[in-house]
Amino acid sequence: MRIVVIGSGFGGISAALRCLSAGNEVIILEKLDKPGGRAYYFEKDGFIFDAGPTVITAPWLFDEIFEKFGKKSSDYFTLKKLETFYKIFFDDGKEFNYNGVKQDILSEIRKFNPGDVEGYLKFFETTEKIFTAGFKLIAHPFGKFSDMLKILPDLIRLRSDKSVYKYVSGYIKNEYLRKVFSFHPLLIGGNPYNTTSIYTLIHYLEQKWGVWYVQGGTNKAVLGMLKLFRENNGILNLNSEVSEILVKKENGKPKVKGVKLTSGKIIDADVVISNADVAFTYKKYIKPVYRKKYTDRKIDSFKYSMSLFVIYFGTKIKYNHLPHHSIILGKTYKELLKDIFTNYKLSDDFSLYLHRPTASDDSVAPPGNDCFYVLSPVPNLKSGINWNEKGEVYKNLILDYLEKKYMPGLRKNIVTEFYVTPEYFLNKLNSCLGTAFAIEPILFQSAWMRPHNESEDIKNLFLVGAGTHPGAGLPGVISSAKIVEKLIRNI
Repeated sequence: MRIVVIGSGFGGISAALRCLSAGNEVIILEKLDKPGGRAYYFEKDGFIFDAGPTVITAPWLFDEIFEKFGKKSSDYFTLKKLETFYKIFFDDGKEFNYNGVKQDILSEIRKFNPGDVEGYLKFFETTEKIFTAGFKLIAHPFGKFSDMLKILPDLIRLRSDKSVYKYVSGYIKNEYLRKVFSFHPLLIGGNPYNTTSIYTLIHYLEQKWGVWYVQGGTNKAVLGMLKLFRENNGILNLNSEVSEILVKKENGKPKVKGVKLTSGKIIDADVVISNADVAFTYKKYIKPVYRKKYTDRKIDSFKYSMSLFVIYFGTKIKYNHLPHHSIILGKTYKELLKDIFTNYKLSDDFSLYLHRPTASDDSVAPPGNDCFYVLSPVPNLKSGINWNEKGEVYKNLILDYLEKKYMPGLRKNIVTEFYVTPEYFLNKLNSCLGTAFAIEPILFQSAWMRPHNESEDIKNLFLVGAGTHPGAGLPGVISSAKIVEKLIRNI
């Protein structure tokens, strides 16, 4: 078959490679000038900045794809396991060093509350069970309601009705530690107070297999996968923006027949896989007459994730006291998350993720320099915030805060900087409401209740990426491609 893939994010590339390995003709169409989608990268003044995902877990998901071609991922890019996964900084000066060594974790817990050691051990034991059940859900398509009924006993038994924060709080009493072991949903666009406790499996995943970094940046994994794709006669077209998914009626049911580019060029296809934002795919690529289930009203009814404000900067000095990944929590936690996810308000407070790849890799910056990005979760564009007015002000607030508390002399040592707002996610990445993670991962927007990998409206249209099942984060996105490969084999 001829298969057209819209978008070259990790979901699109993974699906393209899997379909290519099955003997299909595969064409990837990418709107931007470089591949990667959310995993795009910027180059400026000798610095290389990953635009998106930087935390790599479940490395075997990459290996599975390369093995289909008799290759090893290590022949195309290098993964390095980090010793310190994250350092969590609290506003009052307390710190928690988070790694994959159980005794170190227990020692850190004792610094805050020795009485929580036993509770943590019980919590960790339950996360293994959640991981075992949860990863089965991740690899399984939920195209029918009966698929959901089959897993209901597991969902009930594992208390997936509880939020991550509430589930953690059932085992851990210290408020600092509750934050340490509940922040993970923020990495996939979820509010720890609303995200289903199934996502505590991330903790087990990290403890069991570690947190990894791609040498040269996450973009090197993208480029490595595309090298394999091209070696096997896959076609990648950059600067090729799709304007419409073309549909024909076959036996009374709409079926894809190809895509149309903004240039007017038409590419015929037997199958279309969209790695574009799910809402954008349905609302912008497909005429309403062909959409019975995914009407504009249905798409607008979903609760969408937060967005991000991200500052990319390089310094002429090294900040060696900072690890590769830092989680910097502000004065408030629950109140801040409520402002972001519910009130759609830009709070006076903020929490930050500070990425310093030069802690592990000098190649992404000029000699003697340090490379960073700092992101702040912010409301999506439902907020109505005018980022043309707020952007520079918000940037200065964050840089002033970092200089005062964590990076002395920061301002005078910055040699390059720029930032992106939710408008970047809307305009460059075609993401509904400028979200960074598509549809929010709450219980009633998971599995069968999330947009399906196989379109119910259009035959031979398939969806991969953060907005469809199983959801955001690299393991989820790459697994969505695995699901789609299985579905395509059956058509």
